[in-house]
Amino acid sequence: MAWPTDDTNINTGNCDAGSDNPASFRADAKAAFDEIKNIINGRNQASGVAGIDASSKITNTQLPDTLVSSSSTDLTFTPTTGCVNINSVIQLNPQTRSALYDRTDKADGMIAMASDGDSTIDTPVFFAGGVWRYFSDNSEVTDS
Repeated sequence: MAWPTDDTNINTGNCDAGSDNPASFRADAKAAFDEIKNIINGRNQASGVAGIDASSKITNTQLPDTLVSSSSTDLTFTPTTGCVNINSVIQLNPQTRSALYDRTDKADGMIAMASDGDSTIDTPVFFAGGVWRYFSDNSEVTDS
């Protein structure tokens, strides 16, 4: 059975007054219990809910391989420590220098991979002081 999508299968109309008919309540109680079973059985299942381990963490097998923001806002990680730890490699998709300068969201601290446009030279750059700069010598990246 599928994870419940709303509470329409849980009817409390036959159990909210002393004069309610127990026979009528029985079918409603069964439907509600079935929904509870769906919730329990939906743990760690597709279209269900991710379970947590003994440390109250979502296990890596329940995390998606790709995170995509569902709105037009940036995807943000804000750990309490103030540090995001990447245990391996970050792959930045190259953008042309002109595309980097055309971005409307430029902010100090951004890091990108700048391309000269012919895919032969991709160089890591950072944004600071209103311009993109090369890591190697802090010089300004031209927009073309």
